[in-house]
Amino acid sequence: MSEPFTLNALSNIAGLSTAEATKRLAEDGPNMLPKSGKRSLFRIILDVVREPMLALLMLGGLAYLLLGDLTEALILTAFASFSVMVTIMQESRTEHVLDALRDLSAPRALVIRDGERQRVAGRDVVRGDLLLLDQGDRIAADAVLLATNDLQVDESLLTGESLPVIKRAASADEYVGALRPGGEDQPMVYSGSIITRGSGAACVTATGLSTQIGLIGKSLAALDPEAPRLRLETMQIVRLCAVGGTSVAIAVALLYGMTRGSWLDALLAGISIGMSMLPEEFPVVLTIFLAVGAWRISKVRVLTRRAAAIETLGATTILCTDKTGTLTVNRMAVTHLWIPDKGTTKIDDYRTIPKEYGKLIDTGISASAVATVDPMEVAIHEAGQSSKQQSTPEWKFVCNYGLRPDLLAMSNVWQTPEKLVVAAKGAPEAIATLCRLSASEAGKLAQAADMMAEQGIRVLGVAAADSMDLQPAKSHCDYHFSLIGLIGLADPLRTSVPDAVAACRAAGVRVMMITGDYAKTARSIALQAGFADGEILIGAELDALDDAHVADRLAKVTVCARTMPEQKLRIVEALKASGEIVAMTGDGVNDAPSLKAAHIGIAMGNRGTDVAREASSIVLLDDDFGSIVKAIAFGRRIYDNIRKAMAFIFAVHVPIAGFALGPLLIGMPLLFGPIHIALLEMVIDPVCAFVFEAEEDESDIMTRPPRAPDEKLFSWGMIMWSIFQGGVSFVLLAGVYAFAIWKGYSDAQVRTLVFFALVASILSLIIINRSFHGSIFTALRRQNRALIYVLASVVCISSAILLIPATTSLLEFAPLGIQDLTIAIATGAGAILLLQFMKMVLFKPLSTTAHYP
Repeated sequence: MSEPFTLNALSNIAGLSTAEATKRLAEDGPNMLPKSGKRSLFRIILDVVREPMLALLMLGGLAYLLLGDLTEALILTAFASFSVMVTIMQESRTEHVLDALRDLSAPRALVIRDGERQRVAGRDVVRGDLLLLDQGDRIAADAVLLATNDLQVDESLLTGESLPVIKRAASADEYVGALRPGGEDQPMVYSGSIITRGSGAACVTATGLSTQIGLIGKSLAALDPEAPRLRLETMQIVRLCAVGGTSVAIAVALLYGMTRGSWLDALLAGISIGMSMLPEEFPVVLTIFLAVGAWRISKVRVLTRRAAAIETLGATTILCTDKTGTLTVNRMAVTHLWIPDKGTTKIDDYRTIPKEYGKLIDTGISASAVATVDPMEVAIHEAGQSSKQQSTPEWKFVCNYGLRPDLLAMSNVWQTPEKLVVAAKGAPEAIATLCRLSASEAGKLAQAADMMAEQGIRVLGVAAADSMDLQPAKSHCDYHFSLIGLIGLADPLRTSVPDAVAACRAAGVRVMMITGDYAKTARSIALQAGFADGEILIGAELDALDDAHVADRLAKVTVCARTMPEQKLRIVEALKASGEIVAMTGDGVNDAPSLKAAHIGIAMGNRGTDVAREASSIVLLDDDFGSIVKAIAFGRRIYDNIRKAMAFIFAVHVPIAGFALGPLLIGMPLLFGPIHIALLEMVIDPVCAFVFEAEEDESDIMTRPPRAPDEKLFSWGMIMWSIFQGGVSFVLLAGVYAFAIWKGYSDAQVRTLVFFALVASILSLIIINRSFHGSIFTALRRQNRALIYVLASVVCISSAILLIPATTSLLEFAPLGIQDLTIAIATGAGAILLLQFMKMVLFKPLSTTAHYP
């Protein structure tokens, strides 16, 4: 065995000179990621208030203020201000996406310069610097290894896999330029990784943006997240309604003025019709629904960083998930034990480990470090806590023999009063070599190891030797080892995952695993989790395919294994190009580009890196895959309720606009003025914002497929059904209007009767739109506390209007008799019965689908 490497062995190497290091620093720049071009707070505010929805809210508030309606003006302005503040906070947080990454990319480093060891800031490390690495260090730059001593590195930051990987020194003239993070026995270390065992020396090959973590930073800086489709579509309909309403209002004012001569009345008529068609409820609905939705979903420990992502999550067609920590618990555990004379036993509880397997656990502990951070050694120690035959206190640690490229096994030597005890663990084939097993014995060992490996289990062979010579041998190959057995370790599947995967599949959401782990391990976890049958795609195979073939291949794939960050990003982009709505989970820096590129990035809250959280739109505070299913259900509920609210808004504006415009067209006096429209809006706004937001899930919320990616929020089916509802209400109200005229009611009596009949019709439209396909009785049985409050408020306000003379005079109303009140209530009841009949019979194809087509 070669002499073990120590840092002192490099004391005679000069390294770079200070002058050369300064020159290279000037040429290449500091070893850190550059700051992103952040927008100023003023620029963010300017960009936010230019949004049409927010501008419309402000415009609506100004219009009501000019009309003297301070209450409505303040309500709209409050909604607008709330939306502006929330949006600014969200936009500001997205500006910090690279900050955490910069912090990770520039730790301090121990280098040799001018023949002396120096501790320098990570930003000052340059190409050619000689790095000295020791356990616990975070590596400052990408570097090729010159010498190692039992060196193991945690590269989970870049690969997503938490098990440390073994490193070796590069051989003479070895080309390392094509190597990437991940995999055992590499001669490269990478910026941001952590030394978990051993020591080494390395020559820096790349700094700053040229490192692997720097390339990820470039990807993040180049990605521009898509604007939520719901917001884009709502802005389009808002523009259309605003232009249409303004045009109609101007035309009405001109028509009234030219035909009747009173330009003041013409202005009031134009303002009335404009207010009746002004769709200020649309942005209010989106603001309230998404903000309250974010609050509701936080109760199941899901943090929403961008509120619109909740709704988008409800449209998810494919969920791309990593393995470690999301599907699994991210903690290694002893799951199988094998000894030659007893065979294999599965371990579900450490307290039930059979006594005959105790020696295997004890020897595994003796072969491990006493104080360790290695996940497999930690698991072996935990398993041994239930064993009574652990190493005795009088044993004294003597020395250890580290892993070698030609023998992947390590040994610890312990001294007892009588002898030396040597405990070894490592790859099964290495242990077979140490034990000098016969061909049949080695075959039996290999067969047992292969059976575990096929299940995605990491297998360690364990052996022991005794020596009466108290002087340690030069190599552990000099001892006569006896085979003790095999220890199988795995990162167990989370208990909630199978049910959650089944729920996703029932909801029509395809689940795909994208991991940096090996294909065999990934397939095993996929089978345990209940993934659909499908192919496995390896990262190297992905690189050999063009974009067209990638899309075709991904349609059949369930597991993507051994993937690099840019490959994950390519997979997400290919799925998006195929028309999928992509949700992506992740926790490491390597996941950040794909998290940011996906329609919905979902980061882990407990173990996830700051970079992943900043790049995502949703954070799972408990790292539980089952929470994603709850979030999908919330997203679908929010979208359903938004559609119900939008359908109600379209429907309710039909009779309002009809009575603002109708009397003008038939030569009758103006029925409703701006103050009446504003009063009706005070009923409509809380109904839209609170009643429909609080509606319960539809019964098929998680058993129907996701909506089509190209489905429009304002579909023609929904618009026509809404116009039909509003038309039916208008016809009934027109009948009431004609009846009042026929009975010779005064203008004030006509206005009062039609107004309260209209209020009753609005309440009927609420009940009709509470459910897509339920009956009246179903709708009435659905619990909705907000509806009770709104109904109570409407009754109280209506009573106050009729009973307070000053209010009656202001609105130019007249008292109503019992007969008139009965007519108003009957109008609403008639609308419910007629629309329910239409809904269940004539329009059954529209109402029995999950939502309006």
